[in-house]
Amino acid sequence: MLLGLGLLLICLVIGLSFMAHGAQKLFGSFDGGGIKVFGEHFEKLGIKPGVTMAFLAGLSEFIGGALFTFGLLTPLAGIVIAGSMVVAILKVHGPNGYWLTKGGYEYCLAILVVAIGVALTGAGQYSLDVILF
Repeated sequence: MLLGLGLLLICLVIGLSFMAHGAQKLFGSFDGGGIKVFGEHFEKLGIKPGVTMAFLAGLSEFIGGALFTFGLLTPLAGIVIAGSMVVAILKVHGPNGYWLTKGGYEYCLAILVVAIGVALTGAGQYSLDVILF
């Protein structure tokens, strides 16, 4: 029972956080810049076409986060979140080294490992995966 509650907490916090990140890109919610601003940022990072890729990133973060939140298709949700973190590490934070205080990839790596860990173990007894499948 405690394992299930622990996994539920992890899925809720990580999933809802990713939904919020997706909403920042897609809708400009939570002080996000929306598609245009993120598209310009992506272009500067060499991710082209910027607006299209910002839309796809926002959509994958929002949908992946929603799936992770509810523990639905958890392996797929974990892969989507992990993929987002791999891109963040390679394109943004990696060159800054490990430590977050220097803009490094420390936090992204932690999220990456959590997403892969939950994808491999499942979201636990309180997930839709268990209820539906």
